Amino acid sequence: MGYLTSDTVAVVTGGTRGIGLEVARGLGEKGASVVLLGRDADRALAAAEELQAAGIDAVGEGVDATDPEALHELRERLGPLGSPDVVVLSAGVMAEKMTRTLRTSPQEWRRVMATNLDAAFYALETFGQGLAKRRSGRVIALSACLGRFSGPGTAGGLAPYRISKAALNAMIRNFAAEMQWGERGVLVDAVCPGHCRTDMGGPDAPRSAQEGAETVVWLADREDRDAAGDVVPTGLLWEDREIVPW
Repeated sequence: MGYLTSDTVAVVTGGTRGIGLEVARGLGEKGASVVLLGRDADRALAAAEELQAAGIDAVGEGVDATDPEALHELRERLGPLGSPDVVVLSAGVMAEKMTRTLRTSPQEWRRVMATNLDAAFYALETFGQGLAKRRSGRVIALSACLGRFSGPGTAGGLAPYRISKAALNAMIRNFAAEMQWGERGVLVDAVCPGHCRTDMGGPDAPRSAQEGAETVVWLADREDRDAAGDVVPTGLLWEDREIVPW
């Protein structure tokens, strides 16, 4: 039996389209109630209705995740749904195509950092408090292999995007340490979903959004202890259920 049950609540930022929506679908298919967050309230409602039509308990909420006050207000408005068991940080944007370290405007830098890093922190700070207090939960961030220090993340180009994802990885690693690598009951991980067919990835990408979401759903459903009673591996970067170097 996995971690996800009909009593589980999951909040998915960037959950109204692409990989985030497929993550929400996968969590819902395993029984969880899902709260889809996105900037466009109409899209959030439509995405929730799509999942509801498939028998999933889903709620869609329009909120600007770069606004911490709006997130706090939403948490209070959601009532019990504002204290999730699973927090998936999926909101993200791509940098402009030709951006390099010295060819990035301050405005473009802030645009990318605001969504890829700041919004992830704000959502974690807003919805992660209960996990730590209850000593149970899952936090999973949608990162990118372009943010890895050991691989393509240091190849240059797309500077705001690469750097924002490297910083996101650092935040996840730091929070995992604060959760004592799962000893406090909260598993904290990041996922490289690969190049997927989404609005960001484009129609010619080699992977589907569902394929990109699969490892996130698997991580969310893991028990925190193995058969021997030891904490399962966490505080790591994953790709297709395999650990990859940061």
